[in-house]
Amino acid sequence: MRGLLSSTFASPFTSSLGITCATTLVVPLAVVAAAPAMAGGPAPRAVAAETQDAGSTQSLPLAPLAGRRAAGAAPDRAERGLVRQHVRPFSHVGVVWDDPDAEFHGRVQVRTRAAATGGWSDWKDLETHTSEHGADPGTAEKAARGGTAPLWVGASDGVEVRTGPEADAHAEGGALPALPSGLRAELVDPGDGSAAAPVGRAGAPARSGGLPGAPAGRGPEVLPALSRAETRREAVALRAVTPDPDATPEQEAPAPAAGDVVDEPLAAPYIGPRPAIVTRKGWKANEGLREQGFVYTSKVKVAFVHHTATGNGYTCAQAPSVIRSIYRYHVGSMGWRDIGYNFLVDKCGKIYEGRAGGVARPVMGAHTLGFNSNSMGVAVIGSFGYTKPSAKAVRGIARLTAWKLGLHGMNPKGKTYLTSGGGNRYRKGKNVRLNTISGHRDGFATSCPGGRLYSKLGTARTTSARYQGR
Repeated sequence: MRGLLSSTFASPFTSSLGITCATTLVVPLAVVAAAPAMAGGPAPRAVAAETQDAGSTQSLPLAPLAGRRAAGAAPDRAERGLVRQHVRPFSHVGVVWDDPDAEFHGRVQVRTRAAATGGWSDWKDLETHTSEHGADPGTAEKAARGGTAPLWVGASDGVEVRTGPEADAHAEGGALPALPSGLRAELVDPGDGSAAAPVGRAGAPARSGGLPGAPAGRGPEVLPALSRAETRREAVALRAVTPDPDATPEQEAPAPAAGDVVDEPLAAPYIGPRPAIVTRKGWKANEGLREQGFVYTSKVKVAFVHHTATGNGYTCAQAPSVIRSIYRYHVGSMGWRDIGYNFLVDKCGKIYEGRAGGVARPVMGAHTLGFNSNSMGVAVIGSFGYTKPSAKAVRGIARLTAWKLGLHGMNPKGKTYLTSGGGNRYRKGKNVRLNTISGHRDGFATSCPGGRLYSKLGTARTTSARYQGR
């Protein structure tokens, strides 16, 4: 993700916005999901209307801001936004646009009204990342829209948004870049998860969890930590259900079935004990939102570390709500098949299952464009461009990678090769040498996972290797 923008900047956003936006609408998620995609692109997935407890998304179109257009600027270069809107409660806000491949060359700021106090926050910046996250080019999964990173703002009932092209180009006499079409704010209420559906979209049971697989929403809320011996037995069981390494990199496959355990020695002598993992049931994922199938790759050779860029103003008790919001934003607002990350870690070091398909299995995510095959994505909840990650979060990365990389015979302090699926840093088909624990920026030209977290990856590698017994 691009680095966080400065909290203050020069024109065009120096004055308060005081106009009325007559075109602003509040619509349910069912309407949002039915909105047309860009010409020739994938249609957004239809999602049934949901109760407030299950969460919801309000979509608010951004309109041109009267009096906020530079002289001679074309309409698509005019600033757009929302004046103060009093809306249904929400906790996460992001901005999306129609074309998932369109770059947003500009700035997006929001401020929100706290539901408890009625006070308005200061203006806050959203990361305007686009294609650096998502599925690899040419795969079946493709985003329906582009979007910023969503920002966690806590319980809020009012919002104001302002967007505009980069001011520097105009100040230097250059042409202002066009804003993407179809801009709208997405206000996500994560709900309390009480109405989460335990089935996939087509109504078939959706499996997730460890080995053997358990239907998502019906298994344990937390997979308990295992001893080293128990973890080694789990690794043997994994070998019985792992897809053929000679199969195509992306393949649909059934989840592991109970009893798929074979009696054979573990090939890799180094593996960290499995840490406790909060399952999708534990953070109350609504399994009715995502695609019901799973996509697997051959193995996990690299762990890419990310930050969610959702801000640091959450408590550890709120982490499940933050994850539900990210999940809803990735699926309902961006059009992905599921949450993009395979795992998430909060500031207290607690580890959460991300994308469904089995925590021990090589599930293909949508986290590092060009390098989703044979890798996993782990995101630390927060923004770490200028904020130091907690020691507990770094240890969480180390514990998770010692186990998951160990399942696939990888050394956390080692290097390996991945073949690029295409991106802004490496051409498609290029074999790229990477650390087995890499930052997002190692595979894509981005500032993610933030400079302060990236500087801790050396510590994570050393600690992870120690957990493996190296």
